[in-house]
Order: sequence, then structure tokens, then C-alpha cells
Amino acid sequence: MIGYYVHHHGSGHLNRAISICERLRQPAVALTSLNIPRPHPFATVLALPRDDAGAQPAEPSANGALHWVPHHDDGLMTRMALIAQWIEATRPSAVVVDVSVEVAVFIRLLGVPVIVMTMPGQRIDGPHRFVHQIADHIVAAWPHELYDPQWLHAYAGKTSYVGAISRFGEREGLQPTKDRACTVLVLGGTGGCDFDQATVDATAALVPEITWKTLGLRGGPKTSDPWPDICGVDVVITHAGQSCVADTAAARRPAIVLPQPRPFDEQHATAETLRRHRLAVTSNGWPDAPGWRCLIGQALACDASRWERWQTAGAAARAAEAIETAVCRFAQPDAP
Repeated sequence: MIGYYVHHHGSGHLNRAISICERLRQPAVALTSLNIPRPHPFATVLALPRDDAGAQPAEPSANGALHWVPHHDDGLMTRMALIAQWIEATRPSAVVVDVSVEVAVFIRLLGVPVIVMTMPGQRIDGPHRFVHQIADHIVAAWPHELYDPQWLHAYAGKTSYVGAISRFGEREGLQPTKDRACTVLVLGGTGGCDFDQATVDATAALVPEITWKTLGLRGGPKTSDPWPDICGVDVVITHAGQSCVADTAAARRPAIVLPQPRPFDEQHATAETLRRHRLAVTSNGWPDAPGWRCLIGQALACDASRWERWQTAGAAARAAEAIETAVCRFAQPDAP
């Protein structure tokens, strides 16, 4: 039995967990505060309370040693107790953590091997250095040859770079309809963006020669399956979250990437990698109308086949293999 902790911010961590666990050979239990709709690949789900519902969190960083452990938070206390009870009852062979320094360290303190999903950005603070040090294995969901952060070099012997994981990594691509106006899709996400449906509507009025569509923005339409929409446009405009970028790469669509403010400059690191290797056009902030015309023209001129370098094909399977290899390496001597 493998445990798989899924962070509750946004939907990218869950989409990644589902893609990986569909390919694991042994059963996996999801540990999360998210509501996971069926069907899903997990043997069961351990529902955890949120740890961020307190009105005024006190000392959440433990004097800088951790990221989020506020004093006297009922949700934090209960979720950690539930994790400990589940580990005592099931004795998992390992737990994958995507992502939480505190959960990874806590599980490792209980004597269970921990596999950490790492993230882009400047993960050079004390808590990140500590969690990468205690991790039994690290999985980086991006191509090593395109993004090789210095802070991961110290853990090279226990890190697997598997490529970008998209839930659509194995689906057949669709081609956009020809002989129509240029169409763009502005793709948001549950993690939040600094642009919304009203932002796009205002821009569409100023750039009417472009057909503007949206998905996942505040105030706009949503869908559980954005694949046909992503594939069916000429250009995708997205934030730099790992899942949205991976989905765009899997569809091989020209893209404009607008990195959003995130801790540790996660999205700016991804956007800079894409820009440097000419996989996508990037912009810091929402452009004006002339800026959009220029960016869309640049995106249309890009060679979308370069997205192959983002290595979405087979990435989830490679992650599953890395996890199971680590599980076998740290299995109990008398385990079957």
C-alpha cells in the first residue's frame, strides 16, 4: 500500500496524482483535504480537515523552521493525528507527498519512507532544504535538460526528472478548424489568476479581429474536460502552473504564458524556462491591445512541435516507475 498526500491548493496536484496513480501497480490511498469525485484510481481516500481555516494564525513558520504549523489550529492537529492513525493501521510501504514540508517530515518521523514531489522556483529556504534532505526520493515533473536548478544538484543521486505530467499526455491530439478567424483560449485554474472573465471581455472589445474564448476564469465558463477546447484553438493563453503548461504542451498548441505571483517564484521560473528554450511566448502582466496583437503574432510564428521537448508523453508512467522503484528499494526486509 502506498499513501499519496495531495495538497489542496488548486487542482494541479490532484490531476498529477490521478495521472500517476492510474499507472501504479500497487494500490494507493489519497490523503487530502480535497473532495475527489469518482471515478478515481485510489483504493480509498483519507479525508483530512483543512489546516488554514484559523482567523489569525499564530507563529505559522515555527520561527522560520517550517512553512505552515500555526499554534493551536484544530485542523492542523486533527489532520496530523489522522495521518498518524492511518499509518499505524495500514503500515504503508511509502508515502508520496505533493506537496507539504510538514507532512513529509511528519511521516518520515514515523519511520515511513517518503517520496517528495518537488516544484520549480527558488526552493533554497531552510524548510525546503530540510525536506529535500530527509526525502528518500525526489520526483521533478519537468525535463532535466531544460530546467536544472542548482539547488537540486545536492540531491542528484535520489532525484528522477520525469518530464511534465499532463492528464492528457496519452490522448490523441485534435486539430483546430481551418478557414476561420484566429481563435485564442485564455486558460485559468482553481489556483487563481490576476486576470478574470471581465479582463478578457475588455480586451476582446479592443481586439475584435481575434475570437476570444475562456475556461476556468473567475466569472467565466468551466469544464471537467478542457482537452477539446485546448486543441481547438490557434493559441492558448495560460498562467505558468505546471498542469496547465503540461496540458498545452500535450496538445502541441502555440502558447502565451503569463506567470502569476506564487511563493518561491515558481511560475516565473517555469515561464523563463519556456521563453529561453523558445517553447512559448511569455509576458509579465496583462498586455494592452497592441501588446496582445504582437504577442499573438509571435505565438502563431512559433514552431509548436518544440513542445515535444517538454516531455509530456509517458511522463506519468515514468513518475509511477520512479515511485515504485523507490518503494522497492526501501521495502521492509520481510515484506512480500
